Amino acid sequence: MAELMQAWRNERYGSASGARLHEIPVPEPRPGEVLVRVRATALNAGDVRLMLGDPLLVRPVFGLTRPKYAVRGMDIAGEIVAAGANAIGVEIGEQVIGELFGGGGLAEYATIPAERVVPVPPGVTAEAAACLPVAAGTAWQALDLAGVGAGSPTPRVLVIGASGGVGTFAVQLAALRGAEVWATCAARNAAVVERLGAVRTLDHRREPLSAIPGGRFDAVIDIAGGIALRDLRRLTAPGGAVVLVTGDGGHILGPVPRMLKAAFLSLTPGPRIRPLTAASRPEVLTRLLELLSEGRIAPVIAQEYPFAEASAALARLEDGHVVGKLVVRGT
Repeated sequence: MAELMQAWRNERYGSASGARLHEIPVPEPRPGEVLVRVRATALNAGDVRLMLGDPLLVRPVFGLTRPKYAVRGMDIAGEIVAAGANAIGVEIGEQVIGELFGGGGLAEYATIPAERVVPVPPGVTAEAAACLPVAAGTAWQALDLAGVGAGSPTPRVLVIGASGGVGTFAVQLAALRGAEVWATCAARNAAVVERLGAVRTLDHRREPLSAIPGGRFDAVIDIAGGIALRDLRRLTAPGGAVVLVTGDGGHILGPVPRMLKAAFLSLTPGPRIRPLTAASRPEVLTRLLELLSEGRIAPVIAQEYPFAEASAALARLEDGHVVGKLVVRGT
């Protein structure tokens, strides 16, 4: 008889109230995979989108009528307890982090390709490490795509939507790359964002971005969405770039119409608009872990939840307005 584990499952698309604790078989690692005992899972906005099945565009991949991956949680930290055939470069007992395609972290165990896990340095907690794969990885790739740190000695960077998971890392990483970082967030979150390295914060819902003093920006990282693309270009200096991180959009096609409009506008003279499609990049994750271990970056963890309260964590994330990250501790 197969060994059983506990896992939070959403059997149907819908709100966090539909998450239920189930006993299911512990998965067997396939060739090239490892089995990880999950010590911590950090939640992301993408977990809510997959939970809701919104936009409908995601459903051909993630399940047409019900979730193909019923367990939420894409970011995990934990201990390798078993390995499939040809799982190279890993050791049983090793503490690792990784990003799960489609989810699976809100469970006692999860399988993941060995090539997608990265060892956690000594002294780094599972809760902190679990915050890195999606949020910090996306922030790193957005700054790379914008060319921040690749030329100008002190680039001016504007992070729009700086208080969420990706935004809090984008501010820190941009500052580490020598940028003068401006950021938008709700006024109640300004002190947090400024402690992370922003020289100035403002609430773009109350203060017009067109009134920002001091000229335009070498890079605009748009995480919040909702701002017209032409307005984003007006904020950007010649030769600069706008990077679109947000996946928000309509109920059916999600961000696709905005991405197509961005591609069209980029054919006209002016700053480039570059939609970001972030990917799992272990080499980036290794560098992020080094920075975390050295104390040069740190996750902003709004709240940690015990495994038994994972549905409450999902509900809070679904409600929005979370500053930084929510983490669910393993059993």
